[in-house]
Amino acid sequence: MNLPLFYQHNLDLQSPVFDLDEDASRHVIQVLRMQKGEKIQLTDGKGSMLIAEIEEGHKKSCTVKKISLEHKSPSERRITIAISPVKNTSRFEWFLEKATEMGVHAIIPLICKRTEKQHFRKDRMQSILTSAMLQSKQAFLPLLLEPTSFSEVFALSDQKIKCIAHCEDGKEKNPFRSFCTNEEVIILVGPEGDFTQEEIEWAINQNFIPVSLGATRLRTETAGVAAAALFCI
Repeated sequence: MNLPLFYQHNLDLQSPVFDLDEDASRHVIQVLRMQKGEKIQLTDGKGSMLIAEIEEGHKKSCTVKKISLEHKSPSERRITIAISPVKNTSRFEWFLEKATEMGVHAIIPLICKRTEKQHFRKDRMQSILTSAMLQSKQAFLPLLLEPTSFSEVFALSDQKIKCIAHCEDGKEKNPFRSFCTNEEVIILVGPEGDFTQEEIEWAINQNFIPVSLGATRLRTETAGVAAAALFCI
């Protein structure tokens, strides 16, 4: 059933009838011009997928009746990508969109020594993730953490498999694809200019495995998408 899909952060799973939030209501009634009796899909981004029927609609409010509820199971293959923001914000936003479409579990903006300073607009980034989730018809919204320093990310890294993708020549690296199992994985992707030698050694000392994402040198945002594609698809 190809129904319009909307995100509701606080989706009411218990009540048979409830109101959509103002943004969703406006889109349903004013943009799509849907009428009473038509059906929509709703998700909370946590695996719940609900089909509802429009009961009443106004410009800023829409009341719907629950028809059915399904709980999706999360993928066993969960990848967290800790990636340095780049100077060109649109490129980082492109990464967020594509990584979400491919089903990554979590994204950590990673602040390294060579990361360009910039204003991180989490509200805009969150909106991009939400739009990508809806466009790709998914029931799970990736976790987006606050910008995290390179030294602090290790405290968040409780995944079984931990990798770092760096560009240093003359160092042995494993193909990242060889770690694409059903275990939880985190991969570190460095900034334009790569990780420093000190950061690479520090990560290795924290049991991060050096990996290669391919035979060519990739931009930061391309490397992030490549990691998502190799693991999720």
